[in-house]
Amino acid sequence: MNSKAEPRIDWDALNEQATEWLSEYIRVDTVNPPGNETRAVEWLGSILDQESISYETYGATKDRLNLVARLHGDGSGGKALILLNHTDVVPFEREHWTVDPMAGEIRDGLIWGRGATDMKGMGIMELISFILHKRHQLPLKRDLVFMAVADEEAGSTYGAEYLADKHPELLDCEYVINEGGQGTVEVLGVERPTFNIGVSEKGPFWLTLRTTGAPGHGSVPTLDNAAVRLVSALERIATWDRPLIVTPEVMEYFQQLHDAGIVSDQPTESMLASLAEQHPRLHSLQTNSISLTTLNAGVKMNVIPAEATATLDCRLIPDYDPDLFMRELVEVINDESVEIIREFESSTPPSRLDTELYEVMTAAAKSHVEDALVVPSVSTGFTDSRVFRRKGITAYGFMPVLLGPMEVGRAHGNDECLSIENLRMGIQVLHETIRGICS
Repeated sequence: MNSKAEPRIDWDALNEQATEWLSEYIRVDTVNPPGNETRAVEWLGSILDQESISYETYGATKDRLNLVARLHGDGSGGKALILLNHTDVVPFEREHWTVDPMAGEIRDGLIWGRGATDMKGMGIMELISFILHKRHQLPLKRDLVFMAVADEEAGSTYGAEYLADKHPELLDCEYVINEGGQGTVEVLGVERPTFNIGVSEKGPFWLTLRTTGAPGHGSVPTLDNAAVRLVSALERIATWDRPLIVTPEVMEYFQQLHDAGIVSDQPTESMLASLAEQHPRLHSLQTNSISLTTLNAGVKMNVIPAEATATLDCRLIPDYDPDLFMRELVEVINDESVEIIREFESSTPPSRLDTELYEVMTAAAKSHVEDALVVPSVSTGFTDSRVFRRKGITAYGFMPVLLGPMEVGRAHGNDECLSIENLRMGIQVLHETIRGICS
């Protein structure tokens, strides 16, 4: 990249604008369910209109629209780069927040509210760079696409999955930058700025367990109680001892931490098993995890229920066969009367580490934080990157921020927030990344 050809950018002014936009964006109610992501599309569209940037909208219903804007390059660098973000956010329990989750309050150097980190903040970072390319007519050797999609938090039926099914041409690209990799100021208790590049993620495998039995008066217990049968099945699942599985990507992550002196011992399966005992997230990275998320039975204190249901949020090791896991689960439950309903599943291969974009992301991060580590990571959650990866497209999670104690771990939790300082860093590092791969 020829830096002399790049215009001078007032990052202070841009960060002030980005802060205002993120605060406004948080106030756009896209809690999913029900989503109503068209509200976000209209809000984003109003900004693009002001910048004289054309865009298209796509959706199965008028309330669940997706937005796609494209700046055309000369094609000399290959296929497009897609800046992917989702517009929906997860619900919240207001009584457990110390701020209004939907107010976008700016206080103590932080922007507070649902979606600050997951992932309206990232959406603003992508939007800023996209707009800069239009404002300054920055040269592009490939198309640059801004894609804001619906429904990621509930499986993407109205978002990325819809586009893949109904408008597959929109997904034709070489690279995708998305959520799924955030940086932190420390790793495993060691203070060292570390940027994560998400190269892989566990596969969602959402199940509903259902049992039925003869209802009756609570004063006469029966052997055919649906709730009892379900609880028995759940107890067997809870005590199921599943083996640890170390993927090459997880081993590479720890190898790089070892090389940097963060982890003292050479990574081995036994060493990683020991770490898994101390850290729930590291345990999840190495196993097919199961979380009981809902449990429902009964209509009244003195009525034996006719039906009982439970939902399981299972996350499978990348590339693990869902059919194999299903057979294992059936064997563990060992009760043919327990119905298992497969609600949602997805499994995709990892993205490679030896690409031009991976090198550019690494260089951009280190240019802003000289002593930073930049490591490949595997996400325990899933993202829309899976929709692209299963098409053989390289997709990375790269939100170039360094979350501190006030910010880390709050996505999907209480008092979600993002610092103004991190917003600025994210804008600059992401823009440098995009220039590096597109200029």
